[in-house]
Amino acid sequence: MKIRLLLLLLTLAGLSAFTPAAENEGAKLKMGLLKYNGGGDWYSNPTSLPNLAWFCNQNLGTNFDTEFGTVEVGSADIFNYSFLHMTGHGNVVFSDAEAENLRNYLLAGGFLHIDDNYGMDPYVRTAMKKVFPEQEFVELPYQHEIYHQKFEFQDGLPKVHQHDDKNPQGFALFWEDRMVCFYTYECDLGDGWEDQEVHNDPEELRQKALQMGANIVQYAFKQ
Repeated sequence: MKIRLLLLLLTLAGLSAFTPAAENEGAKLKMGLLKYNGGGDWYSNPTSLPNLAWFCNQNLGTNFDTEFGTVEVGSADIFNYSFLHMTGHGNVVFSDAEAENLRNYLLAGGFLHIDDNYGMDPYVRTAMKKVFPEQEFVELPYQHEIYHQKFEFQDGLPKVHQHDDKNPQGFALFWEDRMVCFYTYECDLGDGWEDQEVHNDPEELRQKALQMGANIVQYAFKQ
């Protein structure tokens, strides 16, 4: 029988992801930063996930630990995380065992958000094709519910940094009609989650980035 990872984690923790933190004192979920091989800087944006976790706790009533965990793609520890985030600027390489481990995590109910920090796109597509050779990334229309959770984004993803001046795009991988991976491209969403002094982005833009991040988290838990 297929076990849904997120439901299992919540059951073991004795909480609902969207029960106010005060009611879940001492039982916290943790976001995970995915560490991969190939030379890409998987460690980019070190202040992103703490800020996103805090924002979700304040606005969604989640109970995330604001200290994220770093987890390797091939590690069994991957199953201890309810939400995985992956970012970087360069090369990404998954071994066969790592690809199988990530696939098992996602099929069991896990969720992966990939954010291209600029220059990651060709490598991450190749790596994820190894995880799901039978699936293709599909671009989500602006009407998709991930853009219409707690916060409304009528025109899709916010554009945090310009880079190639392309429109931001949101792509997804689905398995049995469930989104297992959401990929934000030409957006730099994670940069917008960082502490203000890191990139000196306007506060309004940072708020939009955090709001979209919260939408991703909320959608991942509601599936």
